[in-house]
Amino acid sequence: MSSKYISKIAYAAVVCLFLLTASSAVADDSKISPDLLPLLSNPTNTVNVVVQYNTAPPQQPQTCSGGGGLLGIVGGLLCTVINILNSVVFGLINAVAGTMHAGDVITLSNQSDVNYISLDRPLNASLDYTTEAADVPIAWNSGLNGAGVGIAVIDSGIYSHPDLRNAWGQSRVVYRKSFVSGGVQFDDYGHGTHVAGILAGNGRSSSMPGSSHILKGIAPNANLLDLRVLDKNGASTDSAVIAAIQQAVQLKSKYNVRVINLSLGRPIYESCNRDPLCRAVEAAWANGIVVVTAAGNLGRNGYATILSPANSPHAITVGCMKTLSTYPRTDDLIASYSSKGPTYIDLTAKPDLVAPGNLVVSLLAPGSTLAAQYPANLVMPAYYTTSTNAGPAQYFRLSGTSMATPVVSATAALMLQKDPSLSPDTVKARLMKTATKSFPAYSSTTDPVTGTIYTSTYDIFTVGAGYLDTYAALSSKDVAQKSAASPSFLYNSSTQLASLMMSTNVVWGSNVVWGSNVVWGSTVLLNGTNVVWGSNVVWGSNVVWGSNVVWGSNVVWGSTSAYGEN
Repeated sequence: MSSKYISKIAYAAVVCLFLLTASSAVADDSKISPDLLPLLSNPTNTVNVVVQYNTAPPQQPQTCSGGGGLLGIVGGLLCTVINILNSVVFGLINAVAGTMHAGDVITLSNQSDVNYISLDRPLNASLDYTTEAADVPIAWNSGLNGAGVGIAVIDSGIYSHPDLRNAWGQSRVVYRKSFVSGGVQFDDYGHGTHVAGILAGNGRSSSMPGSSHILKGIAPNANLLDLRVLDKNGASTDSAVIAAIQQAVQLKSKYNVRVINLSLGRPIYESCNRDPLCRAVEAAWANGIVVVTAAGNLGRNGYATILSPANSPHAITVGCMKTLSTYPRTDDLIASYSSKGPTYIDLTAKPDLVAPGNLVVSLLAPGSTLAAQYPANLVMPAYYTTSTNAGPAQYFRLSGTSMATPVVSATAALMLQKDPSLSPDTVKARLMKTATKSFPAYSSTTDPVTGTIYTSTYDIFTVGAGYLDTYAALSSKDVAQKSAASPSFLYNSSTQLASLMMSTNVVWGSNVVWGSNVVWGSTVLLNGTNVVWGSNVVWGSNVVWGSNVVWGSNVVWGSTSAYGEN
């Protein structure tokens, strides 16, 4: 729906009919869109419509006198006041959009001042607000949808959801294997199915007469490989994840696996050079596969809360933004729970960028643990359609860096569909360089239960190189001739400043194209390379470096945020 409107009002259309007209219950088909007509069989059905007038629509509600209620006699005419709920007036096209009863649509179609009535169709199909915030619809309009690209989903499994089938009804989950004891092939946790929907859901279950939202993933024609490593409680082991990564590498040629999505993690216990998870990630990267990882949901504990394998310098590590349930990007803020860098032990600059991931509507795995634990997160059909025959809930709402990660993974798939020759380093470098770098200095949120206020500073350890911009990344022509490994930091206790360590083997800072100010933006750097923060903020003794306060014993691999809108 266009944002160029004159005003939002509680709108009432006044319909005047001759008293003796008996044809008022018959629609004027010439004024009603073909996809709206089938929804008018039951006059009590509610439909979302756009009513276009021949002249400017009335700007104020009107009433009729006489007869009582909503009916009255005016100059020999029977006047009916039709209430249009949730209305928006579009003066630009002389129209009103809103919700009304089907019978009222029929009545309106017989009015001489009404030009045309149509379903209020979404201009660009989107997965709630997530795709709009990442500028994805522009890519769709260019014909990019992930077709032919394989994405390995290393998670809790993928439910056989209708939204993951192609136009012929065949599943786009082209391979399945479980690395969990017991060998269950379905998703009994619910996390992996949700991730899969963000990656490649095509919106089939929400595409029906009366739909107001088409709940579509970022790369709706991509193929998925279901490599199950999380059990019904969201727990796993290093060995299971490593085995799954290895399997993805082995299947690269057969299924054109170009991206691995890792919306999971665990605490860091050693340098990434020794961490087996990091090494597996880097092996996949060396084999030409882009690996995208979740930063973690521990940001409320402060800095140095990045998980493994997100601490891999090669992996694309993703933090979480919240869209505030609006389409424009300009009001989006960092989620308070999004884990912050630098990484424990190696002091690597992470996350690499941030993407929308808060309150994301995606696919539901019926009967799963998450569905049972959070029944309020079920998205009922009334959210996306006025149809009364939509069936049971097919969608679910979750928050976390786990949800932001597949947004970036799917964007990488679009990039590789457009240009299959791209290396993982070029994909990462383009994503980071083109990310939006305009942020407020800080933002705060209050926990509704505890009343605790959490303040986030928009620095390199919070937002990385910026906010994902899919269209800008797809438009980039820059090529990374060297590694795009994330740089590390060296802290100078005398000056209380930290400096980016730029190796000659990496692309960052090597020229004008990949200079640090270009990639990370001048707002997070001081004098080009020195970071603004003092020792008490990031580097001081108050920072929790891998202690039980941060990691605890209850951290699970596929955890999602419990902080809701915060």
